[in-house]
Parts: sequence; structure tokens; C-alpha cells
Amino acid sequence: MKSNLFRMCAVASLMVAVSFLSAGCAKKTVPAEEKPMAEVAPVAKPKVDVGDKMGAAESLDSDPYSAANAKISEGRTHGPMLPVYFDFDKSNIRDDQKSRIEVNADFLNAHRKVMIAIEGNCDERGTNEYNMALGERRAQTAKKYLMNLGITDDRLNTVSYGEEKPLLFGHDEMSWAQNRRDDFVIR
Repeated sequence: MKSNLFRMCAVASLMVAVSFLSAGCAKKTVPAEEKPMAEVAPVAKPKVDVGDKMGAAESLDSDPYSAANAKISEGRTHGPMLPVYFDFDKSNIRDDQKSRIEVNADFLNAHRKVMIAIEGNCDERGTNEYNMALGERRAQTAKKYLMNLGITDDRLNTVSYGEEKPLLFGHDEMSWAQNRRDDFVIR
């Protein structure tokens, strides 16, 4: 008698479990296929008569290279300037990076009102204190190079972020190489 009661409870439990499983696995309806974009008729844009108005006047004194208009080109550097990359544990400007800093000097010579911050960065290796000092040496080296190319000191500000603002968070040479750089940011 007890075994029959046990079997009936087991069968009832099994039936309840199967009903829950089958309800959870119900087939979902798939929406009908939509027409491809090429087959959809284009909607005609309403024509607006603007008369002889030319739009809002724009000041001729506006500087397209002000901090508000600056665009990020590479790293955190504002275009059309370029960041300068460094070798591991070095602050001297490599020969292959000199043309990049010369592009920055050309830009600054052409736009005499632009002021920039040179941000020194390092990879994650080394202590925080060491990397802050190395980032500062890198920024100062770039500043001196720009000053030798005719950019005045009052237009250049340096700051070191050490390892605090990495571009890439990987722990490999490619990531570290991208993080060892000076950024040139319009301020």
C-alpha cells in the first residue's frame, strides 16, 4: 500500500515537472520576413521654402582649432597633431618619431593662438612614482623639441599621467607600446 502511494506521488511529481518543462520550452513565433531595403519605396522629403535666407551668421573670427572644436585623431591627441611614442624606459625622441613632432610644430606655427598641453604617459611597468617622473621627462623632452622648432614656451604646458591613463589595458608589448607616448591636447 505504501509503495503504491509512493509510486503515485512519484508519477504525479514527474507529470508536474514535465508540464513545467514543456511550458518553458514553448515554440516562439518568428516574425514574417520583412522586405529588403531595396524594395521599400523611398519617402519623398517635403520641400521647404527658405526664401532668401542663408542661415545663421558665423563669426569670421572663430578658430576652427580651439579646444571646443578639436577632434581626437590618435590616442588622446587632437588632430591634426600626432602623438609621439617612446621606447621602454626612455624619454628621448626616437628618430622615427621626429617627423611626428615636426608635424605638430608646423600646425602650431600655422595656428599661433592655439595652446596645448603635452601629456606624458607610460606603460604599467614600474612603480607609480617612477612612471610619473618618466612621463614628466617625456613631456618636457617634447616641449624642448617644440621650442627648438620655434614654438614659444607660453603656449606649451606639460603634465604627466604616468601609467594612470592607459589607452590599451592589455598586458603585452603591443599595449605597452601604445601607452608609452606623449599626447598633444589643445586647451
